[in-house]
Amino acid sequence: MSRKNNQNLSILLQLRSFIAPYKWRVIAALIALMATASLTLSVGYGVRLLIDQGFAQQSLNELGNAIKFIIGVTLCIAIGTFFRFYLVSCVGERVSADIRLAVFNHVVTLHPSYFETHSSGDIMSRLTTDTTLLQSIIGSSFSMAMRSALMCVGAIVMLFATNVKLTLIVLISVPLVLIPILIYGRRVRALSRQSQDSMADVGSYAGEAIEQIKTVQSFSSEQYEKAAFADEVEKAYEVGRQRVKQRAILISGVIVIVFSAIAGMLWVGGSDVIQGQMSAGDLAAFVFYAIMVASSTATISEVMGELQRAAGATERLIEILHVESDIQAPSQPMTITETMPAEVTFDSVSFNYPSRPDQPAIKELNLTAEQGKVLALVGPSGAGKTTLFELLQRFYDTEQGQVLYGGIDIRNLDPSDLRRQMALVPQQPALFSHDVFHNIRYGNPTATDEQVIAAAKKAHAHEFIEKLPDGYHSFLGERGVRLSGGQKQRIAIARAILKDPKILLLDEATSALDSESEHHVQQALEALMKGRTTLIIAHRLSTIQHADKIAVLDDGAIVDIGDHSSLMQSCELYQRLVALQFKHMQ
Repeated sequence: MSRKNNQNLSILLQLRSFIAPYKWRVIAALIALMATASLTLSVGYGVRLLIDQGFAQQSLNELGNAIKFIIGVTLCIAIGTFFRFYLVSCVGERVSADIRLAVFNHVVTLHPSYFETHSSGDIMSRLTTDTTLLQSIIGSSFSMAMRSALMCVGAIVMLFATNVKLTLIVLISVPLVLIPILIYGRRVRALSRQSQDSMADVGSYAGEAIEQIKTVQSFSSEQYEKAAFADEVEKAYEVGRQRVKQRAILISGVIVIVFSAIAGMLWVGGSDVIQGQMSAGDLAAFVFYAIMVASSTATISEVMGELQRAAGATERLIEILHVESDIQAPSQPMTITETMPAEVTFDSVSFNYPSRPDQPAIKELNLTAEQGKVLALVGPSGAGKTTLFELLQRFYDTEQGQVLYGGIDIRNLDPSDLRRQMALVPQQPALFSHDVFHNIRYGNPTATDEQVIAAAKKAHAHEFIEKLPDGYHSFLGERGVRLSGGQKQRIAIARAILKDPKILLLDEATSALDSESEHHVQQALEALMKGRTTLIIAHRLSTIQHADKIAVLDDGAIVDIGDHSSLMQSCELYQRLVALQFKHMQ
C-alpha cells in the first residue's frame, strides 16, 4: 500500500517533460510569485507602523504614512498577482492541450486489440475530464500551493524576528497539522482514482446508449436504460461523496488545530502586552503573520487534496502514453516501389485473437491473390474471412507463417506505407460527422474539389449528393445517419476511388441493400475493380460467380479453391451455401 502511494505521488514528476518547453514562463511566474509573497509579508510591517506610530503616538502624519505604505504595497501585490496568475494559467492551458494532443496522437497508433479491452468512453474520459483536471491543477492549485508554501516559510521567519516565544507556540501545531494530511491524503488519493474511473464508466455507458438509441427505443428499453444509468451515476456519486467526506475531514481538522494554536498564542501574547513585555504593534504584526501561517497551511492542506486528484488523473494519462503498440514499424523498413507486383500471399498462416487465445481464428492457411485478379472468400460466419483482411492490413501479426505483399513479408514494411496500397469498402461504411467533401476526401486529403466530384460520379453518388440540402457541403450527421444504406456505400466507394489503391478489399457492400441501391453500388464496384487486385468477402454468392478464383473457408482453414463451376462440382460446402441462398431467394 505504501509503495503504491509513493508511486502515485512521484507520478506527478512525469509532467515535467510537458512543462519543460515553457520553463521561461514558469520562471517568470515564480519571480512574480516570490515578489508578491515578499510584498505581502511586508504588510505586517505596515500594520506595526499603523498601531505603534499612528495609534499609540496619536499622530495623523504617521498614520497617513502607514496607510500610504500599505496601499503602495497592495498595488504592487495586485500587479505581481496579475502576472503570476496569467503566466501560470497560460502554462496550465498549454500543458493540458499538449497532454491531450499527445494522448490522442498515441491512441490512434495503438493496435486494434487494445480497444477490445478498453472502452472508447474510458479513453474519452481521460482525454477530456482528466486533462481538464490537470489544467486546473497546473494553472491554479499548484500556483496556490507554491504561494502558500513561500508565505508560510516567510511568515515563520518574520514570526521568529518578532517574538521567539510566541513563534514556538505556533510551531507546536505544525506536526499536528501534518498528521491528518498524511493519514487522510492517502485515502483521498485512492478515492480520487476510483472517482475518475467511475465517471469514465458513466460516460461510456451513456455514450453507448445514445449511439444505439434506435435499438433502445425499438425494444422499448428506455426505462431499463434509465434505471441502469441511474445505478452507474449512483456508484460514481457514492465514490465522489466518500472522497469529498475525506477531504472535508482533512480541511476541518487542519482548521481546528491551526486556529486553536492561534488562540493559545493570542492569550500568551495578550498577557505580554498587558504586562508591558511587548508592544501592541508587535502583537498585531505577530497576529498578522500567524494568520498568514494558518491560512497558508489551510490552503496547502486543501490543495493537497487537489494534488491527490491530479496524481490519479496523471496516472490514468501516463498509463495510456506508456502503452506500446503490438504493431511496430521496422527500424529500417523496405520501400514499396511502383514496379512491385500488387500480389498478396498468405503463407502457412496461423492466428489467434489476443482476446481469444485458445480459439484459433486461422489455421495453417495458404492462399494467393494474383495481381489484377479477383479473389473471393466465402464460407459460414466465423470462418475467418474478415480475419484475413485484418492480417493483410497488419492490424494484427500472425503467430505462425507470414503474409506477403509483392513477395515481401509485410512485417518488413512500414504499416502506413502498406495500408496506403489498399482501400477497404466495408459492409457497414464508417462515415464521419462532417460534410460530404470531408468524407470522400478522407481517401486522399490532398484531392481537389473537382477530383472529389469526379470520384463521386464514378461511384454513382453525384446525383443523390446534388439533391442534398447543401450538396457536397451537406453535414451527414453522426456516422452518416442522414443517408440511406446504399448512399453510405457509394460515399465509401467514392472514397476508395479517390485513394486509387493497388489492392481493393471488399467486405461485400451489397448484402444489406435493396435492389435499386444494389444495382447502383454494383456498377460503382465494377468500375472500381478494373485493373486492381481485388479480395471480396462474399455474402451473396451470385455476385462472385465471375471471380477469377473463389476460396471456400470453414473454421479458419481452406476447404477448397476454384472458380464457381469447378466448386459446384467438387466442394460440398460451397454447394450447400449456394443451395441455401437459392432457397432463401425463392
